[in-house]
Amino acid sequence: MSDGTDGANGANGANRAAPLLGALRAHFGANPPARLGVAVSGGSDSLALLHLLHDWRATGGPELCVTTVDHGLRAEAADEAAQVAQICTGLGLAHETLHWAGSAARGNIPDQARRARYRLMAGWALRHGIADVAIGHTGNDLAETFLMRLARGSGVDGLAAMRGRWQEGGVTFHRPMLALGRAPLKSYLRARGVGWADDPTNDDPAYDRARARAALAALAPLGLGVDQLAATARRLAGARAALGACARRAATDITTVEGGDLLWRQTDFAALPDEIARRLLLAGLAWMTGRDYAPRGAAMVALLEAARAGRRMTLRGCVLSAGGGHLRLAREYRAVAGLRVPSGAVWDGRWRATGATDGPADTTRATIAALGAAGLRACPDWRAGGLPHGSALASPALWRGDTLIAAPLAGWPNGWRLHLLRDITAYLDSPIFH
Repeated sequence: MSDGTDGANGANGANRAAPLLGALRAHFGANPPARLGVAVSGGSDSLALLHLLHDWRATGGPELCVTTVDHGLRAEAADEAAQVAQICTGLGLAHETLHWAGSAARGNIPDQARRARYRLMAGWALRHGIADVAIGHTGNDLAETFLMRLARGSGVDGLAAMRGRWQEGGVTFHRPMLALGRAPLKSYLRARGVGWADDPTNDDPAYDRARARAALAALAPLGLGVDQLAATARRLAGARAALGACARRAATDITTVEGGDLLWRQTDFAALPDEIARRLLLAGLAWMTGRDYAPRGAAMVALLEAARAGRRMTLRGCVLSAGGGHLRLAREYRAVAGLRVPSGAVWDGRWRATGATDGPADTTRATIAALGAAGLRACPDWRAGGLPHGSALASPALWRGDTLIAAPLAGWPNGWRLHLLRDITAYLDSPIFH
């Protein structure tokens, strides 16, 4: 780690800490968690977070547990994790290093690393009974992300400030330093005599974030520095919240669920402003697929145009169609055609089957799979289920080998029931509406 000492004494460090610690306390409010996980990489931001939280702990703040994720992407990462562990030992804090085999990853490595990081941290927290985890993003991250997304042509949602708290994997993650800049945090560490690790990718122009940092330095003389861009991102976060609230009201009024499909009244959908209608579609895709990342902008433009025209379109394993006065978003058969799980497991992330206790259901060796064409032929009264042909094809059914034994959504329950685990409430509670 780089040498951050500058000869400053502890009193100077304490003076620098007061306003920084005040910002952290303000984030958590009057009822902070009793235990808090802290994600520490060894960089200046996360080490400042760790020491500030440790200062707070000494005066009645949360008990702390610390984790470091080694993504396996840099040879130095293991040594940096070991140094974080050593720091934690000195502070009397428990520490655990989590590992991801990032060297085997392909494609969008930064995105995969981010997803793996939060997945690993959530699992670590749940194992240790920790409900809240703090991470060290700052106002600089807000400004850098704003520039990166501006370059990609992002709209309100992309340009809005990252959320101060959110839930993922059953854990609440916190960004308590978004109101703070990187420079005062580094000054705080120097005053305490604390060094930190410098990630070489931060200055590598091959990475978007490194280029954004360089651009911020060039824009600062024009009055477009970190503080100004971070403030703009925060104002856009307010606009995002207002649009989300309007979209939720619209969704509440015009949305129904039918056999696992989402239906929107077509005339009411047509009257919605584009931005509100887009949010209803986005939330629908997330609700049906369980995927938390929105499709690319061009794909969503095309989907909205198809919805306006009442034209069929497939996207992300879902089918949008129109008929009977409704727009319908359904699962695409090809997306689930090869999916087969035991009858006691969850199918497609949304469906669970149970057999009636007083009926002919036999749960031994039964599996859940899509009904498909063969199953549809075995259900001459499948229209009694009320689903259109495409939705019925993709609906879950019970099989024993190649023999269909029940199709509850196609009019033949045969003692079985299917339970939709994500109902209309789950759709309306989508983060897109909040």
